[in-house]
Amino acid sequence: MKIRSFFILLLLGAGQAFAQKTVMVTAHRGDWRNAPENSLRAFENAAAMGVDMVELDLGKTRDSVLIIMHDQTIDRTTNGKGRPSDYTLAELRKFGLKNGLGRVTRNPIPTFKEVMLALKGKPVMVNLDKSYPFYREAYAVLKETGTLKQAVFKAEVTYPMLHQRYGSLIDSITYMPVVNLDKADARANINDYLQHMKPWAFELNFKSDTSSVLKDNKFINRTGARVWLNALWASLNAGHEDDLAVEDGNTKDSWDWLINHGAAVIQTDRPKELLQYLRSKHLHK
Repeated sequence: MKIRSFFILLLLGAGQAFAQKTVMVTAHRGDWRNAPENSLRAFENAAAMGVDMVELDLGKTRDSVLIIMHDQTIDRTTNGKGRPSDYTLAELRKFGLKNGLGRVTRNPIPTFKEVMLALKGKPVMVNLDKSYPFYREAYAVLKETGTLKQAVFKAEVTYPMLHQRYGSLIDSITYMPVVNLDKADARANINDYLQHMKPWAFELNFKSDTSSVLKDNKFINRTGARVWLNALWASLNAGHEDDLAVEDGNTKDSWDWLINHGAAVIQTDRPKELLQYLRSKHLHK
């Protein structure tokens, strides 16, 4: 009887681990496996796929137009050379984005405004990476396009740093602090934000998975904030990554591990596969 009771409790416990929530999916740089990364097509593909959010990176042209570009230069992702700030938007339009095989396509570098207009009104949010230098310009675009509520600003800075630079703006935007759990002041950094703001989520990155915040992050949830964990790149998640699930078939030590450690949002390079997996577990609509 004791053995039978033990197994019943074990099964109930396993079910509770997944019964507690649904999980949002963020497509890193859009659907970059089927379209050039950070292209308009990649974001539209991801939205059509059913992700909850797309992640993009902001840059700025010489004539002060916000564009979507991850790197400091356009060398890797286009057939051009140099920094975005070396060119006007019209000049950048002459280059084509490269696909995953390195082939130049007819997809141009999109502007931030174009992306927000394309996604406006769709059930998908937009995560603004590398946007910290451009918060005011991004805010102006979001207000102009009527998409402010669809955007989440983010940065790996402390609350005092954020307030000093953007104190007049932070009450008007949706914000997510990025916190490195490998740093000794990680918990204090989180608590400082919780004391002064109502963050939409906390992006928690770690090379080692021993942080006490991973063992107990309900103090974040109690405020209404979400826990965001990354499934891309082992350096952001101590090896609990997408490819472990997709290539090795090991979801236990990848996606399941992230979910069981509080992830309400998972950013992924495998949005299609992650959506299918979550839906099979009734963790996504």
